[in-house]
Amino acid sequence: MPGHTQEITTTRRERDAKAQAIAKAKAVAPNIAARIGSTPKTTFRGDPDVFGRLVEDHDRHRALLAMIEETHGDSEDRRTLFEELVRELKAHAAAEEQALWSSVLRDPATTDFARHAVAEHKEIDDMLADLAARDMGSPGWLRRFAGLKEEYLHHIREEEQEQFVAAEEHLSATDVRHMRQVFERRKKAEKANATIEKKIKLKD
Repeated sequence: MPGHTQEITTTRRERDAKAQAIAKAKAVAPNIAARIGSTPKTTFRGDPDVFGRLVEDHDRHRALLAMIEETHGDSEDRRTLFEELVRELKAHAAAEEQALWSSVLRDPATTDFARHAVAEHKEIDDMLADLAARDMGSPGWLRRFAGLKEEYLHHIREEEQEQFVAAEEHLSATDVRHMRQVFERRKKAEKANATIEKKIKLKD
């Protein structure tokens, strides 16, 4: 029975962590539903280390993405949620690079997937700038937004199921605890200073 009890405790921890992340997104626009559905399996949700903290942000972002899809036209809710999403993603990516990937890049065994993660951050940032520059009330805006959502969900699924797993194998417990502290500090600073860039992509 001890193993069964541990499994229940782990499931509850994961469920609570996911619920708390969604609640943070809901606070931005309480009247908009956050239907994120099931999420990819990860061993990190609810963990007290840096990877658990990163997954918490991912779940918050999943909720913001789902909530934006519930909005219509150039509404106040759509603008508010999109601005929050942009600030969240920019701050999260910058803090993640400073707390985690800067260290992982130093190890030849983990350089490739660290570079891959950082490159995808740039691609997503470009997509956000393109959306910010376009008319939110136009028919094509939500279609372009769906492309961003697909790209971002793919990115965080890779991180949670592959890149974080590989990175953890090369980091000590002390490393991941320290990285969480760095992430928390940098995320707060980066979000406070985040700006919403507007730049149309010339190629889709």
